[in-house]
Amino acid sequence: MTMGWEKTLFDDDTSRGESSYENNNDSSTIKKEVLPLDRLKNLEEKITAAVEKVKALKEEKNLLERKIRDLETLLNEKNREIETLRSEKSSIGNQLQELLSELETIEI
Repeated sequence: MTMGWEKTLFDDDTSRGESSYENNNDSSTIKKEVLPLDRLKNLEEKITAAVEKVKALKEEKNLLERKIRDLETLLNEKNREIETLRSEKSSIGNQLQELLSELETIEI
């Protein structure tokens, strides 16, 4: 490559009329260079992996939202059951008070 010019993903080797292979015949440098198509393929793989991750997270989110709704429904049922039991407890307590009052009025 020439000084002051860095190659980007969208540059091709002939855009400046020269090839990186022509300018740099050192085999270690050639091996270290990433060809634009390889970079594009790598980007495509990363995007595909990201899309799959987003899909998996959306599915997990939907499952968790469904579980939350189910647990909220169960919680509401249990709260109603607790209220019913409290009401019954209060009613039974009142009945016991009345029975105890009646017992006190009976002379033995």
